Amino acid sequence: MSAPEQTPAPQPAKRQYVNFVFYKVDPAWRRLPEDERTRGKQEFIRAVEDYAGKVLVIAYSAVGIRGDCDIMLWRISYELELFQEMSTKILASGLGKYLTTPYSYLSMTKRSIYVDHHSHEGQESKRLTVIPGKSKYIFVYPFLKTREWFLLTKAARQGMMDEHIEVGHRFPSVKLNTTYSFGLDDQEWVVAFESDKPEDFLDLVMALRETEGSRYTLRDTPIFTCIRRSLKETLDTLGG
Repeated sequence: MSAPEQTPAPQPAKRQYVNFVFYKVDPAWRRLPEDERTRGKQEFIRAVEDYAGKVLVIAYSAVGIRGDCDIMLWRISYELELFQEMSTKILASGLGKYLTTPYSYLSMTKRSIYVDHHSHEGQESKRLTVIPGKSKYIFVYPFLKTREWFLLTKAARQGMMDEHIEVGHRFPSVKLNTTYSFGLDDQEWVVAFESDKPEDFLDLVMALRETEGSRYTLRDTPIFTCIRRSLKETLDTLGG
């Protein structure tokens, strides 16, 4: 009599690497001949497109909004090394030679431990897979809690997070993407809010300041407001 077949153990869902990389262009680039600037932008675009199907890239412009960075690439991949490979090609492009990287935040997807009372069908898999929306604006910042927060009981933290989540539900036009940086980067989380209504995001942040959990915020700056555009349009905002 043959032994019964063993049901293979389910494989854990793969988690994604997430990177928000910000670039600042040297003003000297704008003084280059037009054909050289055009060629440099085309080389930048090809460096990104070389990773189509392996790295999801969404481009945003911060020109005229922040003074310390001009453009941002939101990159999502299952392989950390691909971020480095793409960045190497970008920096070798004609445009890349004139770019600095004032900020770059690395994180990963992870299922939240605070959604027990607010779960929805398919939520776990979605939290392990970032699915960017089509909103016009994104608001990104690194986030750190105080050490006292982590020493609270799970029940105490859950109660404060329930309040936090309830406030978020009042602003359905704002979509939150939370990724985790513990041990990978200087912050603990990177949060990215997508919305077509900046006024709703402003009101959401004000409302969150009044929650009990805000006592335990250590740092939530710098905050980046960026406008979503195609990659070509994003590069065109550099003025070249």
